[in-house]
Amino acid sequence: MLSRSSFTSLVVGVFAVYVAHTCWVMYGIVYTRPCPGAAAGGAGGGSAGCVWPYLARRPKLQLSVYTTTRSNIGAESNIDLVLNVEDFDIESKFERTVNVSVPKKTRNNGTLYAYIFLHHAGILPWHDGKQVHIVSPLTTYMVPKPEEINLLTGESATQQIEAEKQTSALDGPVSHWRSRLTLNVMVEDFVFDGSSLPADVHRYMKMIQLGKTVHYLPILFIDQLSNRVKDLMVINRSTTELPLTVSYDKISLGKLRFWIHMQDAVYSLQQFGFSEKDADEVKGIFVDTNLYFLALTFFVAAFHLLFDFLAFKNDISFWKKKRSMIGMSTKAVLWRCFSTVVIFLFLLDEQTSLLVLIPAGIGAVIELWKVKKALKMTIKWQGLRPKIQFGTYNDSEKKTEEYDAQAMKYLSYLLYPLCIGGAGYSLLNVKYKSWYSWLINSFVNGVYAFGFLFMLPQLFVNYKMKSVAHLPWKAFTYKAFNTFIDDIFAFIITMPTSHRLACFRDDVVFLVYLYQRWLYPVDKSRVNEYGESYEEKPKKKAHRE
Repeated sequence: MLSRSSFTSLVVGVFAVYVAHTCWVMYGIVYTRPCPGAAAGGAGGGSAGCVWPYLARRPKLQLSVYTTTRSNIGAESNIDLVLNVEDFDIESKFERTVNVSVPKKTRNNGTLYAYIFLHHAGILPWHDGKQVHIVSPLTTYMVPKPEEINLLTGESATQQIEAEKQTSALDGPVSHWRSRLTLNVMVEDFVFDGSSLPADVHRYMKMIQLGKTVHYLPILFIDQLSNRVKDLMVINRSTTELPLTVSYDKISLGKLRFWIHMQDAVYSLQQFGFSEKDADEVKGIFVDTNLYFLALTFFVAAFHLLFDFLAFKNDISFWKKKRSMIGMSTKAVLWRCFSTVVIFLFLLDEQTSLLVLIPAGIGAVIELWKVKKALKMTIKWQGLRPKIQFGTYNDSEKKTEEYDAQAMKYLSYLLYPLCIGGAGYSLLNVKYKSWYSWLINSFVNGVYAFGFLFMLPQLFVNYKMKSVAHLPWKAFTYKAFNTFIDDIFAFIITMPTSHRLACFRDDVVFLVYLYQRWLYPVDKSRVNEYGESYEEKPKKKAHRE
């Protein structure tokens, strides 16, 4: 017991150090030390080592957006001007939608680039020595979403599917149009210390010498986190124009540095094998929430990770030591295993974020192992053929099985017609990618909609035995914490609606278990979760002595 307690304390300690270190790193990102000489001198005072903002001179600027199929340009040939904001105010937010001509090369699975210039008004960008520019691809490559059809009639989800299929190599990645371009300019009149420029911002800075002082030109930034999968459009061979929404907003230095780090993190995830969709789920966490809620999300996610680990650890410890199924509903264990595996397959079929998929996969493996323990299964190999043997139950366990079977008998009258009716309705009215997709969706809809009913056999067994001492309460406690945390994540991470509703359904189940724990007093003569009673423990100790 001491070793288990020490291990748990070690994990909690490492978790606390991790949270503290992350907070310190985040503080270092959002806070930048200004140049010490900035207060004493001025831009004209020639403070040594300081880098001054060119925007403090309040120049008259112009914003120009060009498109081209080349990744670098040297002159104004072979480029198209799509947006020109002559009197550009860096303090004013705006959003404009323009139509962009799609060249033939791009329609044939090529790439189109956007060149964004911030330059002095009335001067062409390539004639302005103080211009800043940034390049961003307006296209990306993705595998098109599979077509969904009515499995009985073969009717497509939309009537224009065939018209939209005029792309090359539909079975592989095709060019998609990024319909949004989000621009930012850092507007703070911040004076940097030239000897300790932040590396993240430095690569976006262009510096010039004006007299005795060094100035940095306006910092232009493209918010790649705003490029979401939901905004992508398949580029067809017949497409000649596509809409592009250009939005602009000012940004502070702290948020700019934070955004740069987040974009680098998303890029690193993609290098490690995350797909565009998986990376998009991470983007959604940052883009769809404000910074304060994002900070709360970090702490919530950290505690969710800790409680997930402790719940898995205690659940495994409980079942590893369990020698008796007295008071435990075998049907509930089987159902949890079935529903967990079905949910995992459903999330896999829906191409859900790895943030949701990985914990679901780990949970499915654990539930399969618990079924083996609950049924007292032993697997013996006779050559290459496995032989499965089941253990026997004692009288007390058989009594529990009677209560379990009685509860399932009444449940079957309600549950089976509902599940079959729901599957038939979805087959007639909902479109799916394949028969497998319909089967998995039918199973998972039954799990989500009526899955809590399969927890009733365990509640019924608790009621008949007037005890809850046989349940793994440590694991239940950590899972209860995680259930309420999942309620928060249900509004943050993209997931199927049925999975989101199931998070709230679990709240009710845990509340009922807590009520039963309060209702039934502790009986020390009953066996606990490890198959032993408190009255037996002194005898065991005396025997050892």
